[in-house]
Amino acid sequence: MLADALLLQLGYNATLVTIGATLLGMAAGVAGTFLFLRKRALVSDAISHATLPGVGLAFMVMVALGGDGRALPGLLLGAGVSAALGLLCVQWLTARTRLGEDAAIGAVLSVFFGFGVVILTVIQTMTAGRQAGLEGFLLGSTAGMLRSDAVLLAVAAALVLALVMLLRRPLELASFDSGYAQAAGWSLARIDLAMMGIVLVVTVVGLKVVGLILIVALLIVPAVTARFWTDRTDHVVLIAGAVGGLSGYAGAALSAVAPALPTGPIIVLVGFALFLVSLLVSPGRGLLASVVMHHRYQRRVHMRQGLLALAQGQPIFEALTRRLLHRAGLILPDGVATATGQAAAAKALLDETRWSIVRMDQSFAAAATRYDGLTPIEDVLTPDQLREVDARIDAPQVVA
Repeated sequence: MLADALLLQLGYNATLVTIGATLLGMAAGVAGTFLFLRKRALVSDAISHATLPGVGLAFMVMVALGGDGRALPGLLLGAGVSAALGLLCVQWLTARTRLGEDAAIGAVLSVFFGFGVVILTVIQTMTAGRQAGLEGFLLGSTAGMLRSDAVLLAVAAALVLALVMLLRRPLELASFDSGYAQAAGWSLARIDLAMMGIVLVVTVVGLKVVGLILIVALLIVPAVTARFWTDRTDHVVLIAGAVGGLSGYAGAALSAVAPALPTGPIIVLVGFALFLVSLLVSPGRGLLASVVMHHRYQRRVHMRQGLLALAQGQPIFEALTRRLLHRAGLILPDGVATATGQAAAAKALLDETRWSIVRMDQSFAAAATRYDGLTPIEDVLTPDQLREVDARIDAPQVVA
């Protein structure tokens, strides 16, 4: 059953939902990358919550004009206008008052969402509103998705990808070095406005699939997940788009297999599962990698201290140190150094003496900052510098 869903074999509607969710996930992952790197994640929360009153007011306007109020383009247009108004309110409060951006976001988010809930309550009292189904915009509702809806998602995804490609350079500069971006002639206000416009497009078209409450997760979680795997911005964008698309694809497939489960929350949970996998096993920043690196660092410290103890003729009491030196063939089971161990111990003591000279000489100040007791001094100093340091060691000491 799940294999049929993954292979798009569960019927026309299930296929539309899966394709639409995949496209939305890709667009959200790409758009959310720069929002995350710019440290503006909470802005997306304000934008998403600000869509609710627009949806309700658009429904009421369409009913007043003689329609049934459920036309998706009209509802999304209302959501877009409302979200844009909420974004402008956040920017105005931040620029014209002493409120910080987080406080402005909290105020706009709560007021717009509260206003939207009131409007939905009023709509439920209307004859046309009792079966409106607008609550689906809170958590998403993919039942009955039409071909036109999937086309809308595809167009929005293509628009987002095109805008990101077009604005990639200024978005990167604003994310990592806003001062340099301004010095280079870029307007931070316009860059932020463009970024918010991209997020606004994703938020509005994503209401139908994951809802206004969960769209924030689809914007941020793929970017956070991608950041575990790479340091390059272009790679983060690609990985975030892939993670978002995979979340939408797998989440929609799982929801098709279990129709009682809502699609939006399942998509977010799949994205969270990918985040957990990255948190655990990513090679650079994962928890397992951190544990392995810490374990290796401890082994290197024990080896270094053990060699210095051998060089100075001191006994080694630490069991782990003795075990590591024995496994490396540097000592015998009784703790006596082998020929290899004696040479390694002499080298460790020589390097420690070299480092003591380097750290005391201001001419080696840059090299001294890299001292950690473990980095080979040959990796820091040039051969000429090493010969200079060794000459000082070999120079006879003059006694006054």
